[in-house]
Amino acid sequence: MISFEMPNSIRKTVTLMQTVAENMMRPVSRHFDECEHEIPWDYINFTHEALKAMGGGTLAPSEGNGRPKDAARPRETAGTKEAAGTTEADPKRASLAYQRLAYSAEVLSWGDAGLYLCTPAGMLGAAAVQATGTPEQKQRFLSRYRGDKPVFDAMAMTETHAGSEMPSATRTTAVREGGQWVLNGEKIFVTAGRKALVDSPGFVVVWATVDPGAGRAGVKPFVVEAGTPGCSVTKQEHKLGIRASDTVSIVLQDCRIPLDNILGSPEVQSRTEEGFKGAMATFDASRPLVAASALGIARAALELLKECLEKNGVHLRYGLPRSRMTNLEREVVEMEIMLRSSWLLVLKAVWMMDERLPNNLEASMSKVRAGDMVVKITQRAVELLGPLGISREQLLEKWLRDAKINDLYEGTGQINRLIVARRILNYSRHELS
Repeated sequence: MISFEMPNSIRKTVTLMQTVAENMMRPVSRHFDECEHEIPWDYINFTHEALKAMGGGTLAPSEGNGRPKDAARPRETAGTKEAAGTTEADPKRASLAYQRLAYSAEVLSWGDAGLYLCTPAGMLGAAAVQATGTPEQKQRFLSRYRGDKPVFDAMAMTETHAGSEMPSATRTTAVREGGQWVLNGEKIFVTAGRKALVDSPGFVVVWATVDPGAGRAGVKPFVVEAGTPGCSVTKQEHKLGIRASDTVSIVLQDCRIPLDNILGSPEVQSRTEEGFKGAMATFDASRPLVAASALGIARAALELLKECLEKNGVHLRYGLPRSRMTNLEREVVEMEIMLRSSWLLVLKAVWMMDERLPNNLEASMSKVRAGDMVVKITQRAVELLGPLGISREQLLEKWLRDAKINDLYEGTGQINRLIVARRILNYSRHELS
């Protein structure tokens, strides 16, 4: 049964992450916002060593229980003695891996959402490998996070002619030639693409079609590793928010990769649409984590708003009927309701992932709710604080800029609303689009 209390074992992780957020992220948050494309190596190197010391080197869940296969500690499960801080665990129970990820994403994004995206711990590319790769591929690509150097990953899906239509509209091609795949095409808006391909021995998961005539059934994920000839970073975006994180364009020109760098089967089976399902499985895992990141930004904004109100003699009264509250008190309470209800949706989505239950509906619901919530809370906080809200003296205006991306990437709010409606009404994409 789902628990709404933070497990003790996750509490230890959150305590560490909170310390990092307060002491390593907040003090440099403004600097890396203003110095876009400067790499926060101090944060990167520290978190890499900290994650290794915790026994993993990556936040990406591994096969089975969310822990690396060579980790010494036994499996960690919800409702077991180990989750309470002892060492006995029930191997029949699900892990806490995705719940740990959600709590970590929330806390680190409270520190700085852009810096959080610079965490060398397995992000969207690792999620794609975990969702679609074979056990051998997971070991080969995900074990590198436990090495001596920080490693980044990315996922390249969006193309210049299509965003939300992907992967069905994929034009990037993969052609088999002997013992290799040859990739050609261009990808845009690749989060952490430069860090994955240039600044670390990382990799990018590229979605390409092996049969353009097969539609989305022909789309497959391929792992392109750093240093591969024919793969180049051609542009770095200048963005509204999350400016510490790089977002790039990638060109693939006769890019040759090993035959076994395709994730899953190379066969085109129109009935199964394996490649498309792999992409959706990746998003089912990542969308609740984007929502958790949005929650961290919103919590930061709400806490600052309440702190500023208190400093100016505005004391919020809780427990009163709404009719006896001031308009300001009602607004703050509404923000807190939005924040808490969004967190409950995230918690359910990641709990279902840990239980290996289908969570397509819940993942999209959490993403829609959090994407709306974070924009509303940060915008209203800026408005309520007036000149202080838009001043660079505080980080509030930055958080408003950081907030919007959570409604856009990993599927826009509009696309996720369509997914929610289709699941609730039991409609296909042809019946409701």
